[in-house]
Amino acid sequence: MKNKNAKVGIVMGSNSDLEVMKESANVLDKYGISYTITVTSAHRTPARTTAFAKNAEKSGIEIIIAGAGFSAALPGVIASHTILPVIGVPLASSPLNGVDALYSIVQMPSGIPVACMGVGKSGAANAGHLAAEILGMKYLWIKQRIKKIRLALAKKK
Repeated sequence: MKNKNAKVGIVMGSNSDLEVMKESANVLDKYGISYTITVTSAHRTPARTTAFAKNAEKSGIEIIIAGAGFSAALPGVIASHTILPVIGVPLASSPLNGVDALYSIVQMPSGIPVACMGVGKSGAANAGHLAAEILGMKYLWIKQRIKKIRLALAKKK
């Protein structure tokens, strides 16, 4: 899904990751934040991945959410080609149920940070919330929506 006004780029290595990564999109929809969804692999399509990362800021993207399983190279590769904030979501697509992806994302070398969420759907949802919080520092309308959603969460029984 392409949106030329997207503030968030949601990226994953395979179409099969969409079931989990749509949780990020669902959260961004609640906040009214525009996004784009891209499938590109650090291993299978490295030139495309590099081009995405290098051009993200020029295209208006302000934050990247990258979901990855197995070796989970995608978030780190993207972070190495941009200074935009990158939020990594470990996916449970390997026999190790995402623990390998978690370690891969969380253990980035100093100077190339990637924020790391929990494994799976809750991690993908939290990536959307964190992206909103980061954008809320710049956009008052997002900050106001965050406050409204938090109040509604507090009232839930």
